[in-house]
Amino acid sequence: MLFNSSTFLLGFLPIVFAGFCAFSFSRLKGFAGLWLTVTSLLFYAWWRPAGLPILMVSAVANYLVAGQLIRRRNQPLLIAAILANLAALAYYKYAGFLTVTANEALGSNLIVPHIVLPLAISFFTFQQIAYLVDASDGEVEEHSFSNYCLFLTFFPHLIAGPITHHREMLSQFRDPDRFRPRLDLFAIGTTLFLIGLFKKVIVADGFATTVRPIFATAAGQGVQTVEAWTGALSYTLQIYFDFSGYSDMAIGLGLMFGISLPINFDSPLKARNIIEYWARWHMTLTRFLTAYIYNPMVVALTRRRALKGRPMPKRGKTTVGAFATLVALPTMITLFISGVWHGAGWQFVIFGLLHGSYLVIANGWRAWKAHRGIPDRSNNPIFIAGSVLTTFLAVVVGLVFFRSPDVTTAMSLLGSMIGLHGTTLPLPAGHLPGVPALAHALGANIGSIELVDSKSIARIVLFLIVVWALPNSNQWLGNYPTALGFVARQTATARFAPILRWKPRPAFGVALGAMSMVTILYAVSAAPSEFIYFHF
Repeated sequence: MLFNSSTFLLGFLPIVFAGFCAFSFSRLKGFAGLWLTVTSLLFYAWWRPAGLPILMVSAVANYLVAGQLIRRRNQPLLIAAILANLAALAYYKYAGFLTVTANEALGSNLIVPHIVLPLAISFFTFQQIAYLVDASDGEVEEHSFSNYCLFLTFFPHLIAGPITHHREMLSQFRDPDRFRPRLDLFAIGTTLFLIGLFKKVIVADGFATTVRPIFATAAGQGVQTVEAWTGALSYTLQIYFDFSGYSDMAIGLGLMFGISLPINFDSPLKARNIIEYWARWHMTLTRFLTAYIYNPMVVALTRRRALKGRPMPKRGKTTVGAFATLVALPTMITLFISGVWHGAGWQFVIFGLLHGSYLVIANGWRAWKAHRGIPDRSNNPIFIAGSVLTTFLAVVVGLVFFRSPDVTTAMSLLGSMIGLHGTTLPLPAGHLPGVPALAHALGANIGSIELVDSKSIARIVLFLIVVWALPNSNQWLGNYPTALGFVARQTATARFAPILRWKPRPAFGVALGAMSMVTILYAVSAAPSEFIYFHF
């Protein structure tokens, strides 16, 4: 079921919230959590009921194993449970890709299995692995099956995150003052949900109409430079507003039920470097990968290096060997895992390794500056703008692989972006002084462009201004509680324009109401499109 569908907006959500209120304000308040669990399972099964048994078997099996690990630490059992979770994920998500790869590499004729990917298997697998590890380490404070199921299946985050941690969720389920309908949280949550809905159905889906034909053409005959850049930039903004919209809607839905979900998206395109970008994009995935893959790897490698008596890194001083072993290697492995987590295909492998390389370069640059005593950050506006733009372009290149159906298409589009397939400037550019002569000198043409129009370019310019100049949704609502533990950064534009901070005033209510009416009417009248992260 999609958040932007009429079934969800006009049926599921009102019924589920009404039932939650009925239980919460009656003598049966203990059943409010059970009601949310059952309805969340219905939400999950709506698209494909056959996926529900997979989710339930996974939940029950991991709960039972966690119980054993809580009672007595058992390293072989923990390893076996983690491998079983990863094996299930590998079978459903990668069996087809691995079979095709084996056939191509070995010339074999293995039958490619037709496997329907269970919704959210990547998300609930990671959540349960974290629970198992923490259970083994003695960090699980509560082991209630009802709350465990609700933690795993709570519908606002079930399909595409955020990837929640058991400590931050179970403590809220136990809090009677929090886990109930509250007018203040309902108002904030509804506002955030409607903002997210607008981002999805009006903004992100608007960019999708430009992206689809350009990437489809690039997969065949190829496109020229302006079309390639329009497609790449449009997809960057499409996935930005699609994921930002989903994150807002998920957090907003959680607040309606008195639950704060962790922040998962915090204006990543404003990042000054790729390290900061990953700290602001899919933040809960970064948190999981750091806590359960990167950090344990660094600790193990550090101990091994210390036992061998090799030099250890110190602040402002490290050796090439120490940096390669303790920073570069764990980073590349972690981002490789991040890449294949996102999808089965060589394009996702390259996406992960590309971002791993970005991070290694960024960390190396940071280490070199520390060694030379150069401040890590500068407040010079020109430097900030250059850093943000450089990071943005690196992200755009990575997203070309992320969106392309295969590596060939990605390379074709990147080739077009640097002019290998010809350049045609739009007709209006020919009327600007000096442009025709410059185009002739560069070997470019001036004429009509089939896949790009002025509206597509204007949309890109408009929303790049929105992304870089305006506060994000959580910052706009920064005077009120939104995401779990989120502290809003004060933006420069908000200091000079009070309208960029939400307040419960009639003018804000009228504006939001008008936007919401248009958005909901559009959403229920059109066929809903999936969120991009539903595929992972």
